[in-house]
Amino acid sequence: LIRPPGHHASPDGCWGFCFFNNIAIAVARLRREGKVATALILDFDLHYGDGTANIFENTTAVTYFYPKASDRRQFVDTIAEVLSNAEADIIAVSAGFDRHELDWGDMLATEDYERIGKLVKEFSQKSCQGRRFGVLEGGYNHDVLGLNVRAFLNGMA
Repeated sequence: LIRPPGHHASPDGCWGFCFFNNIAIAVARLRREGKVATALILDFDLHYGDGTANIFENTTAVTYFYPKASDRRQFVDTIAEVLSNAEADIIAVSAGFDRHELDWGDMLATEDYERIGKLVKEFSQKSCQGRRFGVLEGGYNHDVLGLNVRAFLNGMA
């Protein structure tokens, strides 16, 4: 996982601490090199990744998924439902941890990030020959950021 975040960066603009759209660059390169034909990008950051959505808006081979929900159970269930019905050659995750209950989003618990990681792993094993990766987006409470990242990575491992 790398910083700074990138999901707000577009080809001709940047904002929100995002200068390079790391996830979009990686997915575009994998597609250009013929390593994957299709990709699913899951963005669970508190803020909508407008840069990523804009970059791939005219590309049917790349699906950008930003879950919306009013509570933590519905949020994780929405991810589970979409992943159970999706297909792709790789899953890329814009992993933002600012939805945590002790961060700006005040919604998800640390164990929810591990569950999301497990859902990503299961999807990748079912649909993508295990191909999966994540890039770090938001997360501003440094007291819990490391715990949340570790929980997500434990789920993906």
